[in-house]
Amino acid sequence: MTQPTNQTAVADDLPRLTIDDIRAAAARLEGAIVRTPTLRSHTLSQITGANIFLKFENHQFTAAYKERGALNALLLMNEEQRARGVIAASAGNHSQGVSYHGTRLGVPVTIVMPRTTPHVKIMQTESVGGKVILEGENYDQAYAHARRLETELGLTFIHPFDDPVVAAGQGTVALEMLEDVPQIDTLAIPVGGGGLATGMGTAARAINPDIKLIGVEAELFPSMYNRLKGTSLPCGGDTLAEGIAVFEPGEYTSRALAQLLDDFLLVDEPALETALALLLQIEKTVVEGAGAAGLAAVMNNREVFAGRNVGIVLCGGNIDTRLLANVLLRDLARQGRLARLRIFLQDRPGSLYHAMHEFNAHNVNIIEISHQRIFTTLPAKGLVTDIECEARDREQLDSLIHALRAKGYTVSQVELN
Repeated sequence: MTQPTNQTAVADDLPRLTIDDIRAAAARLEGAIVRTPTLRSHTLSQITGANIFLKFENHQFTAAYKERGALNALLLMNEEQRARGVIAASAGNHSQGVSYHGTRLGVPVTIVMPRTTPHVKIMQTESVGGKVILEGENYDQAYAHARRLETELGLTFIHPFDDPVVAAGQGTVALEMLEDVPQIDTLAIPVGGGGLATGMGTAARAINPDIKLIGVEAELFPSMYNRLKGTSLPCGGDTLAEGIAVFEPGEYTSRALAQLLDDFLLVDEPALETALALLLQIEKTVVEGAGAAGLAAVMNNREVFAGRNVGIVLCGGNIDTRLLANVLLRDLARQGRLARLRIFLQDRPGSLYHAMHEFNAHNVNIIEISHQRIFTTLPAKGLVTDIECEARDREQLDSLIHALRAKGYTVSQVELN
């Protein structure tokens, strides 16, 4: 495979990615990245009806697989390119991978991020050696500025996905998985720009021509799905899987995945939240939204994966702690373990006390109570009370609601969207 150049990754004369390229990348990366484990999850296998094998790429130093492709690109550069430096556009894991390994190798690294990038991601990138430039309101504008600087300053651009050199590095994930667990017969691979799926798919297909390759994309960002399926589903929104939220997939990777993938699945936000929470609760491992996409696909499409040996890549673990807390609390609400009950009362002494008696009788813990007398459509002597509470399970919660209604209370449960 040729070394990175300043030409774009969509050129038709880019070399075809092969298993030999990926094996050569693996030799280059050996000792410089973490060889993450691939382990069977007994509990998730029971839940899904498939044999689930998890690849813990969230154990990399920067907590994401992106290090692999970034380092492979850096190691293929000549001395002049390294001396001039590299540039990338990213607000996520790619920026940290390039910055960490570039700095470790003595290569100057510039990262262009949108101005809207959360401060924590800027700090994480700078902490591993990257020089951050904020430009534009979104990734596309940051990308365009990075390509201008590439030309003006003579830097080498490292694309986050649309480059066979980067894809070769990502493909080492599949090499390790199939070496550790040869019986894997299905891979559920998160897809954003397509670099990971292109690399993994190329390696897996060469090792086992009969392996089933399934791409997984967030329902809010079906850009690659649209490209390969010929659909025009809307693209955009606040997805938990921001690591695979791409408006325009790669040209190179699109061509590759059109030949590699056997199927393509979309996962909605509740499925991503549930999968992320399960991985923390069962496997005691923290993943970001994109890292939960493979498991979400299996859980939402059990008939596709039933009885198969399924490899799932936990591709990253960089998630804001506040967002993680929200996801976990929302999951408890979906299970019926947390709830907000809206109860309509008469505004007279003892009304709330008598309602509280039912909570006590059913051993349901009250977390917070709020009254509303003014901004309501109830009569002047009425009030609405929202009670946040904690139950053992949905059955216990339903029993409380039934008892309250039997006592004449009007009760509704405030549902999640």
